[in-house]
Amino acid sequence: MFVRRRPLLRAAVVGGGAYVAGKRKGEQQGQQASVPSQAKSSESAQQSVSDQLAKLSSLHQQGALNDAEFASAKAQLLGS
Repeated sequence: MFVRRRPLLRAAVVGGGAYVAGKRKGEQQGQQASVPSQAKSSESAQQSVSDQLAKLSSLHQQGALNDAEFASAKAQLLGS
């Protein structure tokens, strides 16, 4: 009996195309995610250290940061 193989070939081509398209979209999203983080670092460099310390202390008082997290963030900010 004759078996048609075109549906299998078509499925392989469509599946391969979907894989490549998904991979490219994932790479583009990864590149876009790194751009805002660079913008954040330049933005935080523009803020004064006292402003950043005030934000950290307010987060600590609100309970968003525990003592260890506050101490490590403060040390990182002050560069010690």
